[in-house]
Formats: sequence, structure tokens, C-alpha cells
Amino acid sequence: MESYAVFLRGINVGGINIKMADLKAALQDYPFSKVKTLLASGNVVLQSDLSPKEVKAQFEKCLRDSFGYDAWVVVLTSKRVAELVDACPYPADDKSTHSYITLASDSALLDELFAAGDALDGVEQIRLGPEASAWLAPAGGTLDSPFSKLSAKPRYKASTTTRNLRTLIKVRDAAAAL
Repeated sequence: MESYAVFLRGINVGGINIKMADLKAALQDYPFSKVKTLLASGNVVLQSDLSPKEVKAQFEKCLRDSFGYDAWVVVLTSKRVAELVDACPYPADDKSTHSYITLASDSALLDELFAAGDALDGVEQIRLGPEASAWLAPAGGTLDSPFSKLSAKPRYKASTTTRNLRTLIKVRDAAAAL
């Protein structure tokens, strides 16, 4: 049985509202156990005998069937989440900047996004692996930051999602406790 972290893209924004209790209830009919939701931004830890690719397919099917929208998730093993948190050179808590990690289910699109970010002035980012990159945004200006605007483009919607480093630490800890 493997422990996984599942990161949902675009829920509780843009008119797609899902209560975490409803999500947890819907997932009971799927091959997952020890399901725990974290925060309202769409973070789930669970266990399954399925492969990461199969967890992704089943989870997205649950979201489509139960909540009626085109859903996209990024699935990582709990071990990989811990490795990414440890690899991030940026601080989890800083008064002037916020640290983010963009996660991807398509490494080629993350390659493209990372290259486009490098071309922007003032963007500090680092690649953490084939499925993740970390970047900084000024405190209070995340949504207006050039990289945030770039990563929000529809081209990246189906394969990427971004989390604050503090959120990933909470997900890492919850997944380790399963």
C-alpha cells in the first residue's frame, strides 16, 4: 500500500466549489483508503494499491462523475513530496517573499513554463525535479507577480498546480502520518 498526495487544480475558485467533506465522501467509492483532506484548496492524502497514473485516472473520474467538471490533479507519492520540500532552497516563512512550488503531471509543459519564467525579469526560480519547480513572489503580490500570471494561462491548466511551501509541508506531514 503506497501513500500519495493528490493536488487538485482550480477548485473553490472560478465557480467550482467543492466542500472537502463532500470530496472525501465521494472518494469512498474508489480504491483509496485513509483519505484525508487538507485545507480548502484541494489537497488530499490517501493510500492505494494503484500506481500514481491509476490514482490520477480514478481521482479525476471521481471528480468528473461526482461534481460534473473537467478535473485535473497532480499525484505524487508521499516520499516524493518530502523530497521536494527538502530540496526547496527557499524559506517557508519570510516577511518579504512567499515560496511556491509548481507541480506538474507533464514534465514537458513544466519545462516550457520554467523556460518562459527564466525569460521574465525579476523571476527567481529553481527546478526541483521533472515534476516540480520552486519560485518566489513578493509578499502581498503573488497574484500580480509575472510568474503567477504566466502559470495561470490556460495552456498549463490541465497539467500544473501551485502550492505555497507551507502548504506542501502540511501535506508532507499528513501523508507521513498515514
